[in-house]
Amino acid sequence: MIRLDNISKQNGHQILFIDASMGLQKGEKAGLVGPNGAGKSTLFRMIAGQEEPDDGQVTIDPGMTIGYFSQDVGEMSGMSAVAAVMDGVGPVSALAVEIARLEAAMADPEQADGMDALVERYGEVQARFEELDGYALEARAREVLAGLSFSQERMDGDVGLLSGGWKMRVALARILLMRPDGMLLDEPSNHLDLESLIWLEDFLKKYDGALLMTSHDREFMNRIVNKIVEIDGGTLITYSGDFDFYEEQRALSEKQRQAQYERQQAMLAKELKFIERFKARASHAAQVQSRVKKLDKIEKVEPPRRRQSIQFEFRSPPRSGDDVVSFRNVHKSYGSQSIYAGLDLMLRRKERWCVLGANGAGKSTLLKLVAGAADPAHGIGPDTGRVTLGASVRMGYFAQHSMDLLDGDETIFESLDSSFPQAGTGALKSLAGCFGFSGDDVEKPCRVLSGGEKARLVMAKMLFDPPNFLVLDEPTNHLDMATKEMLVAALAEFEGTMLFVSHDRHFLAALSNRVLELTPDGVHQYGGGYTEYVASTGQEAPGLHPGG
Repeated sequence: MIRLDNISKQNGHQILFIDASMGLQKGEKAGLVGPNGAGKSTLFRMIAGQEEPDDGQVTIDPGMTIGYFSQDVGEMSGMSAVAAVMDGVGPVSALAVEIARLEAAMADPEQADGMDALVERYGEVQARFEELDGYALEARAREVLAGLSFSQERMDGDVGLLSGGWKMRVALARILLMRPDGMLLDEPSNHLDLESLIWLEDFLKKYDGALLMTSHDREFMNRIVNKIVEIDGGTLITYSGDFDFYEEQRALSEKQRQAQYERQQAMLAKELKFIERFKARASHAAQVQSRVKKLDKIEKVEPPRRRQSIQFEFRSPPRSGDDVVSFRNVHKSYGSQSIYAGLDLMLRRKERWCVLGANGAGKSTLLKLVAGAADPAHGIGPDTGRVTLGASVRMGYFAQHSMDLLDGDETIFESLDSSFPQAGTGALKSLAGCFGFSGDDVEKPCRVLSGGEKARLVMAKMLFDPPNFLVLDEPTNHLDMATKEMLVAALAEFEGTMLFVSHDRHFLAALSNRVLELTPDGVHQYGGGYTEYVASTGQEAPGLHPGG
């Protein structure tokens, strides 16, 4: 189906692949893993035919269609989201755009003179659209968009007016509607809320083609893939099983390789000691020579490459009062849409609340109301009612806009230093190291940082001198798996109170001990964490039914 044989590829001075091989058959679903910069996107582009290997061969079965979703969505505007999704399927989308244009023209009184010509053309276009089964395709396009949390209004609106995250969903929907024989999905779980993520998981489980994907969402990966392809030092290593199985196998082979390395090092040390000791004695010359030759012939065992995982340890935050934040009869609307009507809620010390709710249910609004009680410049206030912070509460608020507040001219190190002038260089460099900035990385100016790097820097600044109340809106967006694991481990030790929104089920399950569920028929509170919520409701997100 898809084969890479002895691929070599170099980008500038960086060697990405040396004699690397892998294969993917129909029905196989593989996760592609490897550190940032290892060449995952280059591998996708080579399979998609957008790049050539320097050496070796990429073979795709004749007639096989490949759909490639990347984070680079390109320009989209001038058509509705539905038309943009159908655009990937060929001529049908052009007809759909023309039908919409003709319908608008026929409804325009100023074009009454040309009505006969318009009606005639409309008939021709509509007949061709029906011939190509366009209405069925449009229904399927709407179904996919609905699965990715698009409202009818958003489906029919101009795709050019959508934010980057929503355009990503349009680009993803385009590939899913194509139903190609092979799908290459680069981080499809980014920018999705929990409901869309669960819908996509279900869609991909039923997909019967060949799938190769990357994802920083461990739970998502585990439920879909049946093999893992790892890029490791320029080679491709294939493991059969899900991500958890791969991690176990990798740890096991690392342990074996370490033991093998240590045994060989001990043997080499012993041989070298003998050579050193007897090299000047004529009586041992033959023995010394034979041992030198033996050492030259031995294939040296390389020590396993250690994946750097640095743990971050919290300082203890100052203790807050027992009542951390209270909502009393809070009403909040946007235009005619009521988000909260008479919300009463109390968060107490050491509680960790995760907020669940479909798109538009008011998850971020709730966090902004809490932020507004601490700092009106970065939050919002209720229309009526009160949101009050308790005694000695020091809040840290992380939202997507936090990343825009970084000074683009400062380097990472200067940014940390200006926030913590009292901390020494060593302390700040080890803080940067915990959040994945090692060596010269700290000299990068903030303006060139990727979304993930900005998120890590903002998080580092927030947690170095920790508040006792953390309010986090999608803190794991853009974070790679290693940084996520570090964050989960660090937050598990956090002694304060938390209120957070996340679409990462591993994060939700590991850190919550309370659930606030926002639904159209009101706000529900659950005493246990996310795992207990799933067990008691039989669903992973509000409004979803088991398995759907």
